Amino acid sequence: MHPTGLITALATPLDGGGALDLDAWRRLLQWQLAAGVQGIVVAGSTGEASMLDDSEYDALLRVAVETVGGKVDVIAGTGLSGTAATIARTRRAAAAGVEAALVVAPPYVRPTQAGLVAHYRAVADRGGLPVILYNVPGRTACDMLPETVAELAGHDNIVAIKEAVADPDRIQALVALSGRHFTVLSGDDGTAGRSMLAGAQGLVSVGSNIAPAAYRRLCDLARAGDAAAADEWDARLAPLHAFCGVEPNPIPVKALLQAAGYGQGLRLPLVQLSERHHDEAARMSALATQLEAHCRGDTLAA
Repeated sequence: MHPTGLITALATPLDGGGALDLDAWRRLLQWQLAAGVQGIVVAGSTGEASMLDDSEYDALLRVAVETVGGKVDVIAGTGLSGTAATIARTRRAAAAGVEAALVVAPPYVRPTQAGLVAHYRAVADRGGLPVILYNVPGRTACDMLPETVAELAGHDNIVAIKEAVADPDRIQALVALSGRHFTVLSGDDGTAGRSMLAGAQGLVSVGSNIAPAAYRRLCDLARAGDAAAADEWDARLAPLHAFCGVEPNPIPVKALLQAAGYGQGLRLPLVQLSERHHDEAARMSALATQLEAHCRGDTLAA
């Protein structure tokens, strides 16, 4: 399992009463496939994983595996604060038939770098799935350093890292570790083009929830090394990158998905997008529609 290209970190559609909207979930999955995504993440942080109970988690994975039908990789978010709990959730995801586990650095507990090595080795040894490391210090209060990733990258069952630290030196240090067995994925839409031009092999994206074909275009151009075209396309996407960060993820992108007919809300303590951003949301919905119309035929033909 070698994750590359555009991977969408999917939001979880909810109905007006706050329950899972599995009809909207199927439609969102089908739309992503038709637009040419190369993988999906189910129940990551964008998917409000911490608000899901076990039965909801199982249902999302089951429907995703059934709907995708092996066309692209289905990756389950399985990272929790404790190692034993993370192993248990990873085994749960393995039983659902997914291809890999996206395992965030343990949030809140702030392990040492040695603790991170021991944690990930235990999950890789005992979880039953290939492991994608996930470093996002802004959410976890824990930064997995490149030296630590170097210790883990040789493990047979650790196949990639999603790196959300938007620093060129960090990406360069990680790219030096990549090869046939281990890949580097950007976890930051706003700097992903630059990261892929520097050697990262793909993007785990939030914005591609609403503009999958457009983000696929960015990935294709950057991974091909076409810097001028990638930079030009990245500039078109820049307003969407920025909008997805105006409030904590996934509030902005779920506002765009709601406007497009995929779900109706979030779960507390997350609340709907602030009214002051509504006009901008309308502009971003229009921009996403325009970019998708521009890209979709080419992407579908690829």
